[in-house]
Amino acid sequence: MGNLIPFWFIVIAVLWTGFFVLEGFDFGVGMLHSVVGRDDASRRAAINTIGPLWDGNEVWLIVAGAAMFAAFPAWYATMFSGMYLAMALLLGALIIRGVAFEYRGKRDAARWRHTWDWALTIGSVLAPLVIGIALGDLLHGLPINSAGNYTGTFWDLFQPYGVFTGVTLVLVCVLHGATFLSLKTTEDMHERSRLIARRVAPFTGAAVIGFIIWTHVIAGRGFFLNVIELVAILAVLAAVWLVWEHRDGFAFTATTITVAACIVTLFVDLYPNVMVSSTNPAYSLTVDNTASAPYSLKAMTVVVIIFLPLVLIYQAWTYYVFRRRVSVADFQPVPRPRADSSGAPPPSSVTGDGSQGSSAI
Repeated sequence: MGNLIPFWFIVIAVLWTGFFVLEGFDFGVGMLHSVVGRDDASRRAAINTIGPLWDGNEVWLIVAGAAMFAAFPAWYATMFSGMYLAMALLLGALIIRGVAFEYRGKRDAARWRHTWDWALTIGSVLAPLVIGIALGDLLHGLPINSAGNYTGTFWDLFQPYGVFTGVTLVLVCVLHGATFLSLKTTEDMHERSRLIARRVAPFTGAAVIGFIIWTHVIAGRGFFLNVIELVAILAVLAAVWLVWEHRDGFAFTATTITVAACIVTLFVDLYPNVMVSSTNPAYSLTVDNTASAPYSLKAMTVVVIIFLPLVLIYQAWTYYVFRRRVSVADFQPVPRPRADSSGAPPPSSVTGDGSQGSSAI
């Protein structure tokens, strides 16, 4: 059992990392679709870059929460009860975002689509912000008593470090989404995506560097940064440079590594704790005092070893199938020829050499 406890902490860290790597660019596209899209056709094109992918990517969040519940039930109980209102806000953001994807095209009315565009944007901002605040609070510390119960209020969750973590993840998602759009779109949308990436890259780089340094200080791991923290800083600096050099594929790879390194940094600096108590360090929740029974961990280990590789293979295949770029032309309305006064469509004109000429549309 002793080896399974750190194994399951690693599994949960991997699931949260996978969620932010995959859903991160989904969030970014959701925030940017109205910026890169100048009309309805281009906004539809932006949304369709993630259309076949976003719901599958969100499954990682569900699995991460389920893994916490199964492997570390005391951690799950304290975190989800103490952050109840924040979790409700997160669920609301995810629901509004999901509904916006499905309902936006149900009615051909500008106000209707504009409303759902705003819903998609707000939901895409709130979700990573709330999750970032929650993950930051785990490391910074929350008021937890000797029984492992959260004793603070909703407003105690909004600590400076937690809020900064949320803002940093929002900025990283914006850059991640912009580099993804530059890979998946063509012509004007491609250029606008590149322009947005260049504009947001310096702010994202500064936020990530500040986040890594602040995290290192809070964790109290010594003077020098660890390997993962260095990787995060180097990756975001590389992303800034690659964006300005118009190296779209490498820039997206760099933002992917940046997202992953930021999340892994939180979990590496958190271990062996899972929730730090600001009331008394002795009351902190750890992997040992929150873990499930040995049999449960063994049974879940068998399941994850069998099914996780299958899920990864299926998701990789899905990305391969939907790898082509999306063009605005695919979503332009098809013009209809206008009928003459008798109600019949106008005849096509014929040129002198018998070739088909242009119609009077």
